[in-house]
Amino acid sequence: MKQITVISGKGGTGKTSITSALATIAKNIVVADCDVDAADLFLILNPENIKEEKFLGGKVAVINNDICTNCGICKRLCKFDAISLINGKMTISDFACEGCELCMRACPEMAISMQQGDESRWFAANTRFGPMVYARLGIGEDLSGKLVSLVREKAKTIADNQNKDYLIIDGPPGIGCPVIAAITGIDTAVVVTEPSQSGLHDLKRVIRLINNFKIKPYVIINKFDINENISSIIENYCIENNIEIAAKIPFDKIFVKAMINQQSIVEFEPDSEISKIIKSVWEKIK
Repeated sequence: MKQITVISGKGGTGKTSITSALATIAKNIVVADCDVDAADLFLILNPENIKEEKFLGGKVAVINNDICTNCGICKRLCKFDAISLINGKMTISDFACEGCELCMRACPEMAISMQQGDESRWFAANTRFGPMVYARLGIGEDLSGKLVSLVREKAKTIADNQNKDYLIIDGPPGIGCPVIAAITGIDTAVVVTEPSQSGLHDLKRVIRLINNFKIKPYVIINKFDINENISSIIENYCIENNIEIAAKIPFDKIFVKAMINQQSIVEFEPDSEISKIIKSVWEKIK
């Protein structure tokens, strides 16, 4: 089984649209949405969930105000400004708390405990293209890298059990822990970029990350014609670094129309120029 991850250095490049198009073209696949902070591949694939389980994220601090004396030690020590005195009571923000446990250890009254986050969920589902695994990270919860690893593990198990040929992964944007979890041990990375200064900058960062894992990258320049000057710079960068450009996709509102219809571009307009380009991409990377 071959594992292919579609990633981008920044959000908004069209990564999920490309992933759904590849899932339409490929055969005998499992799909994994590893953009757990903002999963949206399900909007196009419309999965039918067959399994839902909790993912226990990081811990956050909780104050027992019946014991707390409002001494303020925890507030002074917190480097994340997560603790405030509100209406005469010490209060910890779930969103600001990083779970470092310093306040719990320093509290002289032992009024602070750590509470396990349990709002995150992962799902196994069926789609019209085959099995899918995806997840939703709970608001304010962390350990997104571990959740990405869990999604990949569950998807790979399904792929192995059902003798699938490909695992297609919609990866998260950026270069952080979730991205590292999404590309570790894969066979091919497809990097979707756009012709903007931020797109060029973040492309270079994500390529440096991929090179550390000795993975062959393919680059897709999406909406290349909105700034052909920067597109040329991206092309030259790829040539200088021996990176294959899998495709240059022109800007077209047809992507939006396809998403509104909960379809990939290849489903919505199979004979369009863009669909033909993406089909050629699959022939290169499969």
